[in-house]
Amino acid sequence: MKINVLLIWLLAFPLLAIAQEREGHALTVSLDSLIQKKLPKGGQVGVSVIDLSTDETLYDYQGDKLCRPASTQKLITAITALNQPQGKAPFRTEVWVKGVIANDTLQGDLYVVGGMDPELMETALDTLVDLTATFPFHVITGQVYGDVSMRDSLYWGKGWLWDDNPESYQPYLSPLMLNKGFVKIAAVPTTPGEPALLEVKPTSSYFNIINETKTKTSSAGKFSVMRDWMNNSNDITVSGNVSARRVDEINVYSSQDFFMHTFLDRLGMRFTLMQPWYNFAELQKNDSCQLVAEYETPVQKVLQQMMKESDNLNAEAMFTRLGVHSSGKNHVTAEEGVEAIKDVIKTMNLNPDDYRIADGCGLSMYDYISPDLLVAFLRYAYNNDQIFPLLFRSLPVAGMDGTLKNRMRKGSPAYQQVYAKTGSYTGISTLAGYLETNSKRYLAFAIMNQNQLKASEARALQDAICELLVKE
Repeated sequence: MKINVLLIWLLAFPLLAIAQEREGHALTVSLDSLIQKKLPKGGQVGVSVIDLSTDETLYDYQGDKLCRPASTQKLITAITALNQPQGKAPFRTEVWVKGVIANDTLQGDLYVVGGMDPELMETALDTLVDLTATFPFHVITGQVYGDVSMRDSLYWGKGWLWDDNPESYQPYLSPLMLNKGFVKIAAVPTTPGEPALLEVKPTSSYFNIINETKTKTSSAGKFSVMRDWMNNSNDITVSGNVSARRVDEINVYSSQDFFMHTFLDRLGMRFTLMQPWYNFAELQKNDSCQLVAEYETPVQKVLQQMMKESDNLNAEAMFTRLGVHSSGKNHVTAEEGVEAIKDVIKTMNLNPDDYRIADGCGLSMYDYISPDLLVAFLRYAYNNDQIFPLLFRSLPVAGMDGTLKNRMRKGSPAYQQVYAKTGSYTGISTLAGYLETNSKRYLAFAIMNQNQLKASEARALQDAICELLVKE
């Protein structure tokens, strides 16, 4: 009886292997055909797909092709950051005093120590001032300092495009960030021919608003918010016709000064400042130092904004901090972040010299990675309990939220079954993440379109590939 069972199994095994090979072959044929039909003339694409339950490659089409990742670079940054032992620690901004407190007076200096918190907004700034005011002094005899020593003074990443300035998605990076380094301006129409009402957030004397708008006056031209960024001016001119509520955002020059100037605005309302200006210096701690206030932002909040909304500042904050955590240094450059990523690449038995990592968010024109590398990082995260739960919750969901809200919507086979990061700038469109098939298997995939000016066509191909994979 045992011999018969063994014989049947031996006969059936080749048939099962052939069936699996045919299934895989059918998927390859279908995807090859899809790429041939939908890849526009002049465009290129690299695709890599693995089954996470078996670690088998399901599909590979130029998977080793070096590509510019755009914002899928954020996956590599997030995974490397969460891989650090301190990866789940909150982002922290602190206020310290250095000196002696007596008779309602601080005989000494006050320091604000930046921790690269990208989600610190106006209310958080007020909280720091309020907490400081709970201590028994309301006169400060010394200097107010900003400590921005966490990272170097290079406020943009290598290979960033200088003419993306003054867009809000390209802030001047600093360990002390306020409102992501930009100003939000809403213009509300009033009486025809009269200037619109401007609502500005955050409130600060750091910048100057020039209102040249006209309500419901077509001859006033197109609505515009601009500053003389070539000369680092923070005079913000709002102009043009306002026929309905209009909202725009613009970055301001020098994020660290924006933070400290606005902090001093608030501090001066609660304290008597004998030296009513600020400077920058590193806090050298000794026995006269005391922590008086701190504000923390959970890493999950930073990660959610970074992935769901593709926030470049949040990615660079994670990139800076992973450099601090991995190197053990108090002061870092981009190189420490790059080295940490290279270390993870080595643990995956890949050669980091085969790729080029320049920044944390993917804005750099110097970034070059492959679909295979992205999938290797996704596999690494999937198999790591410290990384995967936080990463997975942060990813946009097809047809539901973030940058995938309007893709693979209800009615698509991939609706709510793709959890992935998008990436896009001129000529580049990418998509990478996880996908749940109809047979309840999880796949990791990366699709990297290059040299394609019509992003909509690249996205259509990516969505179609995902829809085919879901049916597996």
